[in-house]
Amino acid sequence: MTISIRQERPEDYKDTEKVIINAFADVALSDQNEHVLVSRIRTSDAFIPSLSVVAINGDKEVIGHILLSKIKIVDDYQSTESLALAPVSVLPEYQSQGIGKRLILESLEKANELGYHSVIVMGHPKYYPKFGFKKASLWGIKAPFEIPEETLMALELRENSLHHVSGVVEYPSVFFE
Repeated sequence: MTISIRQERPEDYKDTEKVIINAFADVALSDQNEHVLVSRIRTSDAFIPSLSVVAINGDKEVIGHILLSKIKIVDDYQSTESLALAPVSVLPEYQSQGIGKRLILESLEKANELGYHSVIVMGHPKYYPKFGFKKASLWGIKAPFEIPEETLMALELRENSLHHVSGVVEYPSVFFE
């Protein structure tokens, strides 16, 4: 099976949203609105087009998507720019074939190339560590709402880039509309 990874294009948006809806249809912890969040992020200042990436099958169909968008980590003394990884979506019939992994690795590599220093994810504590994510609490980074500590994770794209960073993750307002 041939799968290619590339930047999402505006003409992909409807197909991408269908992928997201289908990918989260049976996920117990989902509010079934991930596609709405992605749509709102695309119209915000948090959107970085080159960090919205799709997986394409041999028939040129969108079968997966990942989005990294701008966030901040804020404490009483400083505000540090970071990225949020959310969501990663792969059509159910293509899951468990390494496509999500390829999307994550490609987006992290591109974020590093663009000069970003860190990525924050709220996700499964057994899945994301294989990409180098660690509990965000190791750096004193907290979510802006109550979640299990092990589900908020951070990744340094550059060594020690979170060394002097702590505080609360500040998501753009589009995350809460």
